[in-house]
Formats: sequence, structure tokens, C-alpha cells
Amino acid sequence: MHQQAEDSGPGGYAAARLRLLNEKARSGPPRRSALAGLTDEWLAGLFAAGAPGARGVSLVAVGGYGRAELSPRSDLDLLLLHDGSDPGTVSKLADRLWYPVWDLGLALDHSVRTLAEARRTAGEDLKVQLGLLDARHVAGDLGLTTALRTTVLADWRNQAPKRLPALRELCEERAARQGELQYLLEPDLKEARGGLRDATALRAVAASWLADAPREGLAEARSRLLDVRDALHLTTGRATDRLALQEQDQVAAELGLLDADALLRQVYEAARVIAYAGDVTWREVGRVLRSRSVRPRLRAMLSGGKGLGGGKPAPERSPLAEGVVEQDGEVVLARAARPDRDPVLPLRAAAAAAQAGLPLNLHAVRRMAAGARALPSPWPAEARQQLLTLLGSGRPTVDVWEALEAEGLISLLLPDWDRVRCRPQRNAVHLWTVDRHLIETAVRASAFTRRVSRPDLLLIAALLHDIGKGWPGDHSVAGEVIARDVAARIGFDADDVTVIATLVRHHLLLVETATRRDLDDPATVRSVAEAVGTPGTLELLHALTEADALATGPAAWSSWRASLVADLVKRVAAVLAGQAPSAPEEAAPTAQHERLALEAVATGAPVLSLRAQTEPPAEPSGDPEPLGVELLIAVPDQAGVLPAVAGVLAMHRLTVRTAELRSLDLPDGVDGSVLLLDWRVAAEYGSLPQAARLRADLVRALDGSLDIAGRLAERDAAYPRRRGVVAPPPRVTVAPAASRHATVIEVRAQDAPGLLFRIGRALEDTAVRVRSAHVSTLGANAVDVFYVTQEQGVPLPGEEAVAVAGKLEEALRV
Repeated sequence: MHQQAEDSGPGGYAAARLRLLNEKARSGPPRRSALAGLTDEWLAGLFAAGAPGARGVSLVAVGGYGRAELSPRSDLDLLLLHDGSDPGTVSKLADRLWYPVWDLGLALDHSVRTLAEARRTAGEDLKVQLGLLDARHVAGDLGLTTALRTTVLADWRNQAPKRLPALRELCEERAARQGELQYLLEPDLKEARGGLRDATALRAVAASWLADAPREGLAEARSRLLDVRDALHLTTGRATDRLALQEQDQVAAELGLLDADALLRQVYEAARVIAYAGDVTWREVGRVLRSRSVRPRLRAMLSGGKGLGGGKPAPERSPLAEGVVEQDGEVVLARAARPDRDPVLPLRAAAAAAQAGLPLNLHAVRRMAAGARALPSPWPAEARQQLLTLLGSGRPTVDVWEALEAEGLISLLLPDWDRVRCRPQRNAVHLWTVDRHLIETAVRASAFTRRVSRPDLLLIAALLHDIGKGWPGDHSVAGEVIARDVAARIGFDADDVTVIATLVRHHLLLVETATRRDLDDPATVRSVAEAVGTPGTLELLHALTEADALATGPAAWSSWRASLVADLVKRVAAVLAGQAPSAPEEAAPTAQHERLALEAVATGAPVLSLRAQTEPPAEPSGDPEPLGVELLIAVPDQAGVLPAVAGVLAMHRLTVRTAELRSLDLPDGVDGSVLLLDWRVAAEYGSLPQAARLRADLVRALDGSLDIAGRLAERDAAYPRRRGVVAPPPRVTVAPAASRHATVIEVRAQDAPGLLFRIGRALEDTAVRVRSAHVSTLGANAVDVFYVTQEQGVPLPGEEAVAVAGKLEEALRV
């Protein structure tokens, strides 16, 4: 096949290339190597035809092509190297090489330089130097290519103390810009932290002879990312490194994987290996460079003289715990430590490292992993205490946990961990994979240990609250079963196991109830009290709720959500203390309510007021934190009020958080009926519209002169359509026994401008009365709950409630 490609010119190469890429039996490293070999032969033929018998010129592959790692749509990185004796011949040869490549539509990164120019450019441009470290001879003068490789490599090793810090800075800048590959839903396989660029950087560090990366698993991780990139190129037909959501299923199928989640999990596992190797390597680079920066005599003086026998001074070792010491800024094992006889040693070393804020030495972790054996069940008390110390250490816990996990120690300690390891979460609200989210929750919970009476139970519940996501079904239900088993194995008694299991089972209860239910309804508060059971469990659940939300991402927690949850906790605590929740009494109208109502009757039109709401600052010297804006609207009673108000607010880009509607009794002698709407809203882009503009648009919406649906459709059409994941259809359900005073209808749908307007219009068509609405948005998902009654103010009969839900769902599917 190669001979045919060479004899038949570009067309033959293109055909042979296509056949190679379509060979299903040959993929991965063999295909990349074969594609590089095929390309070598073609380019060598072009070189020979363009410069027969030429001396002092060679064609050199650099970068990924130099490593013989050609993906289907990879650039060809080529250097035409010459000795400067015949520039005219070199120029003509370059044309004979570059144009056939361009004619085939292949991407080409090319340069023409003498050896001196290549060396100078490498000295000035770090990226050029990195590419030349992988230089490989393709055609022409082999001695010239060999001289280039020798010179570049010698320069790299000589300049390593200056170049490596610059390379590390380059890697850190790229990571800050592109994010971490092991957590991104649409990762860049090359540029993100833990990606192919970082793997190449580790090769460069090894080439410097200054430090070396951990070898175990690194080559396999790099090969896996290259395999995914190959499949991405083949399925998209484009030279892309970004694994977009809409292409993940196709890429998974190309690789023979079950689905996109299996694909992402493999990508995350590979990225985690590379990222961890980078952490270890750069730490070693820093240690070596620091030691070189101190002159030997000064170093000897600072260390108090020479070591035994007049040799190199012994490194200083400071005890941290039994069998654990600090050395050179890392946590290592004491000389007398026996991992094979001390099963608690990994946890003791990890806890000591986290408490000291120091990294665990790679060789120490590997030594512990090599001699580790499973702890007895239940764990000894020391093991449980060391785990709690590790979890309660705050931010340093993350790096220490990752070091243990990299060598399989976490799976040995907690076998259920494998189910959630590197498991993606396809929700824009979540920043992390399931396992990292659990650790982040423990980190957040460590800050709340002073506000609960049992911090140990809080930390374990934080570690386990989403452990059920590795199993089918409701993760809270599955997690409760797993949490019981794990907590008992760790050594908690039966009562504590029950509390931990309850926390895991109900870790979403407070925030979901507070944001989606009417807290003035006694049934709401009573149901939470029955689920929680005791004041101590409620205290723990409150802290876990906040830690979980903070560890999820910025969209999952806010001052508004915190205030709602705190209000619910206060009410539930009262019930648990023996106070019966009272039936909701409609609050007497305030003077402002009456003023707005009378003005609405007098003008026959809606009137409104806007007032910002805040809560006291967390710090005495801080500013009040915004909770949103209270919007009060009084309008003469008429049909269509809910969709009209929701539509106008959507037009003005105001997000609705809660909405209450009620009729006001007017003073004697005043005819008419007035609806009062008490809503909490927030500005989508930070600025509120003027009340006069809102009122004017509301007047037009109610008299029919403002086409809200048309305006919202025009605005939606003005934004470019982007391909993306097809959203699941909306779902509308009736919550059973959620309230004695109203029927509770829950709507789950894709969030979009005007969604509440569409819901309000559909409910209006069913002739039900909306008593209140509780709006919650998490990422792209909206969960809106409506308390509805018949016109007489009583809940809907069962069949009618189901029919209303069905009509609403049908309207939203259109």
C-alpha cells in the first residue's frame, strides 16, 4: 500500500490515507503510527523529486507528527532544515513540498530555517523549542537532522532552570483559561488541564533530566485521550479537540463504548492520571530548583554541617504522627514505619498531611499502597478518628484525597467509591464529577463543624450524601442503603448510623421544600418534621444542605435560598419542640396594600410598587446582601392577570422567584374587587426597569393591545440558534397530600424566557385559581410549583387535578 501511495503521487497518497482511516481493525496507536509512516513515505517522495541528490537540506517532522502521532485531522508540523549554502534550491524545494499538502486540504504548520536560525528561534520561543524536542528525520541529510536534535536537546538541558518555570507558568495560564479536563462536560482534549498539552509538557520535563513524571499509567492515559481525539476527528470530519455534547454519543460508538457517560468517564480518568502526574512532577521540579539555588557551602552551614562521613547533609525530618514525618516540604513515612503491619497508616498519614497543609510524597503513598490491607469491620476507633480528621481539614483535604485515590487506597478503604469515581454529572449547575463533589461538600461542611453538636456525623454524611448516584433509581434512596452499610463498617453505633442514613436520604428535602412549597401551609412543615425526626438531625441537615449547595456551584445557593431554608428550619424546629403548626391566616392588608387597592379601583387600572429586599450582612462592616425585589401589584379583579403579569416581567427580563395572589376586601362604601399580587423578582442583568414602564405595559397586556407572545417570540428569534442537547419533554404532576388548603401542581421543564407566562396562560384556560407560585431554576431546568384551588377557594377533586395537570403538560409540549 505504501509503495502504491508513493508511485501514484498525491492522489495515491489520499486514497491510501482514506483506506487506512476506514480500517476498523486498525485503530489507536497502530493507526496513528501507520498514518505517520504513510505520510513520511509520501513526503520523502516529494522531497526526492524536488531535490534529487541535494545535500545540506533535510525535512524534519516536529511536534505531534514528530512523535509519529497523527490523528485523522492533525496538522503536519514540518521544518525544512538547510545549511544556508543554496537558498534558491531550498525555496523551490519548499514549494514542491508545501503546495501538494495544501492541495489535499491538509493543515500545515511549516518553517524553513538553518540550524543556527532554528536554535535561535527555539531560544526565543518556548513553544518552538518544545516542538523541536520531538524532531524526527523524514528525508534528506540525516546528519543535519541529527545535529539539530543534539543541539536543541543540549540547549534544553542547559537552560532547564530558566525554561521549566516558564513552561510551568504556561501550563498554569492554559489551565486557568481552559479549565480542568476531568470535570468539564465539553472538554478540550488538548488544552484543558490534564490534557494532551500537559502530557507533552511532562515529556519535556523528563527530557531536561531535572525531574521525571510518575510513569505508571501515564502512557496509557495519554494514548486514551489520543484515541478519543481520533474518534472525534473521524465522526466530525473536522480538526477539533473539543468534545462537544452533541458529538459524544457518536464518538462513544466509534470507540465501542456504551454511551456518552462511559466516554466521559474514560476521559476523566485519563485526565486525572495526567493532572496528578503533573502535580507530582512540578513539585519535584520546584524542590530541585530550590536546592540548586542555595550554594553548597551555604547549604551546609544552614544544615549545621556535613552528614555522617563528611558526605551530603542528611535532610531534616520533623515528626507529624506515628510513622509519619515531614521532609523537604512533603509528608513521608518514618524509617521505622511498616505499612504491611499498620492498616491505619494511610489514614494517619493523610490526616497528618491535610492538617499540616502539606502534600503526600508519591513514593510514600505507593509504599503504603503496596503494603496496604483492608481494615477490619468495624474499623478500629483510631481509623474512624483519622478519617474524620482528614475530612475536617478543609481545602487541603482535596489534594491529599486525590493522592490516596491515585494509588487505589480510597477504593480499598471505601469499596463503594468506585461507583462514583469520575462519574460525570450532566447538569450545568454541577461543577464537579460525583466523587469530587462529595469531597468538596466535606470541605464546605468542615467550616460548619462549630455550629452543630455532632460534627462527625455531618462530615460522614457530606462524604456519602450522593454515593447512590452510582446506582440505578433515586440516588437518595439507594444512597441511604449504602450509607447505612458504610457507616456501620466505619464503626458508628446503631443510633448514629440511623442519623447518617436519614441525612443521606433527605439531603435535598430542605432546599426543595423551601423553594417549591408554601411554608405557611401546616402540612408542608409537618411533613418535613416527620421526615427529620429530631432537632439534632434537623441541625445537621441544615448544615449539610448549605454545604451541598455551596459545593455544587454558584447557581445552587444564594442569599434568597438561604433565607427560605432558614425560615423552614425555624418552623420545623418549632414543631419538633412541641408546637403545633397553625393553619395559615391571611394577613391583614397593610396600609400600602389598601392604598394600592383604592388607587386601582379609582383608576380602573393596575398600580404597582417596587421595593428592594436585603438581609443583614454576614460581617458587621459589610453591606446588606440582596434577596431580590418585592413587586406589589393591585389590579381590578379580571381574567388573565397571572399570564399578563408573568409575560410583562419576562419582556423586561425579570426572573420570578415567588408569586402570591389573593383578593382584597375593600373598605365599606367602596365597590369592586381587587386582586393583590405579592411577588419576589430579580433582574436578569442587574438593573430594574422603571415602575412606570412596567405599569404601562401591564395596562396594555390586560386590555389586549400588547401581544406578549409575539414579542417574546421575536426576541427569541433574534438570538442565533445553537446546536445542543435536545431537552427532555416537560412533565407536570400533582403532588399528593402536599397541602390541605390547595392542590399542588409541579411543573418540570426546560427554563426559557416566558415559561411562567405560558404556564399562567394554560392555567387560565383551565379556569383554576392560582393561590401562590414557587419558582425554582437550577441551570437549564425549571421546577415551578403552583398552589391552585377552585373558584370557591377549595382544593380540586382528584380527577379534576389530574386533568388540569394533563392539559398543562400538553400545552407546554406544543
